[in-house]
Amino acid sequence: MRKTVLVTGSTGYIGSRLVGALCDRERDWSVIAVGKSNTNIDQRARFIQYDILAHCKDANLYSFLGSPDICVHLAWQDGFNHNAESHIDNLPLHFHFLKSLVDQGITHIAAAGSFREYGSVDGRADAHVLKAPSNFYSLAKTALMDAMNIYLKDKDVCFQWLRPFTVYGDEHLNNSILSKILSWEKEEKETFPFTDGNEEYDYIHVQELAYQIIAVISQREVTGIIDCCSGYPSKLKDKVEEFIKQNDLRIRPEYGAYKTREYDSRIIYGDNAKIKQILAGSK
Repeated sequence: MRKTVLVTGSTGYIGSRLVGALCDRERDWSVIAVGKSNTNIDQRARFIQYDILAHCKDANLYSFLGSPDICVHLAWQDGFNHNAESHIDNLPLHFHFLKSLVDQGITHIAAAGSFREYGSVDGRADAHVLKAPSNFYSLAKTALMDAMNIYLKDKDVCFQWLRPFTVYGDEHLNNSILSKILSWEKEEKETFPFTDGNEEYDYIHVQELAYQIIAVISQREVTGIIDCCSGYPSKLKDKVEEFIKQNDLRIRPEYGAYKTREYDSRIIYGDNAKIKQILAGSK
């Protein structure tokens, strides 16, 4: 049966890709994209211009947003600035937005967290171990998940907490190191300062992430924390060198010019057991 899915943060890096991927499956999904502007929105989706945080306690919030079957909550300000105080300021607004949807009738929410909630893990991340957020961004994400789990404890609501790992692709839309390399190349810089590049991360292309999110929300059996990942690590410098080669760039990294950030892991990759189970069931 065709379901209606509401996507917040629909103009963002991940949201715009997800909206397009959902629209490609129009037999299964009716898509409502909400945001402050319709930039980057697939025209096949129904767009609602609305500030969800400013109206997070509105009594008619759910009906105004189309009474969706599912909400994929991706909206988040300053996602690339991990110690912005807005993460703490907006935390209660995100909670009240999701709470209002639940109170007014929604029964399925998938919200985006971050692999940074795991803190400085060295090796495979484990959703069963104690979380160790080390910046305002990961702290706020963790707090929102915990608050929703407490609120939903006795409610018949499917709640899925998505933890995307290192997302790449569509570099013109993000603020990653790969995006910055393109900008520096245009500025005709010959080199750029970099770490030693030996950090190892779990990379997932934004299109693959969109497919994984769709698979997650297509079912209600697998819930809780779900790592959206490949399940294996790759060295950062290998990803950078591959990107430079694929794009025929002249610029070169100055390895060792910077130290790795204190809260960054030297090696971290996701536990793909849940996402593999979900993807296997979607075939």
